[in-house]
Amino acid sequence: MTEPALLVETHGPVTRLVMNRPQAMNALNLAMFDCFKAELPRLAADDACRVLILTGAGAAFCAGADLKQALAGQPVPGEPDFLDRARAVLELLAAFPKPVIAALNGVTMAGGLELAMCADILIAAESAQIGDGHANFGVFPGGGGAAVLPRVVPLNAAMYLLLTGKTLPAAEFKALGLVSEVHPDAELGDASLKLAQAIALKSPIALRRMKEVARSSADKSRADALLHEQVMLRQHQRSADLAEGIAAFAEKRAPRFSGR
Repeated sequence: MTEPALLVETHGPVTRLVMNRPQAMNALNLAMFDCFKAELPRLAADDACRVLILTGAGAAFCAGADLKQALAGQPVPGEPDFLDRARAVLELLAAFPKPVIAALNGVTMAGGLELAMCADILIAAESAQIGDGHANFGVFPGGGGAAVLPRVVPLNAAMYLLLTGKTLPAAEFKALGLVSEVHPDAELGDASLKLAQAIALKSPIALRRMKEVARSSADKSRADALLHEQVMLRQHQRSADLAEGIAAFAEKRAPRFSGR
């Protein structure tokens, strides 16, 4: 029996999605796209899932697109091609309403980096090598390599990565601000789960609203971003979670957030 291209692990309020094509360095293929398109909407609607971890099986997080599939044949008129299906998955992940942690367990290249940049927090194993890499094969990025990378690292660093195709160790990406934590390889799984479980204790509705405002702010003026924040605050003032947080603070106890 063939194993699924994406494994789903449940750890209480945390769900871990494991890209499961280790023999192909977890290269993104159509089967994996189908799994993401099935699981992400389901988990977005599942109140029991409060935080999502994305990682890879084996020695790689994701080495990019499966070029054999990406370049195979001519697109069927009227049907979504490989790029269309890839973009649909990246958009689902970027718009996921709950916190997403990408745990970069190894090689993270090209489409793998584009996938990782859809997450809210990136942490990495010490041995992880990260880069864009499209230039090495005469391939043009289509999932954010050129469009998003300069928004999350300094422009000169993004240009260096794009134009040279080089990979850098996780520690250098931590210095650039893309990666928030670097852990010994054997500790990455536990560290990502510990981080996710800590976030899962927070108010789900507050986190969702923070994520919505923060992710949209780059495309707005400062005044419009502040207005968006004020609108969200007005909505949040009516939430049960805010009342619970204030009560817990007054009573000197841990809050029990319901997500309402």
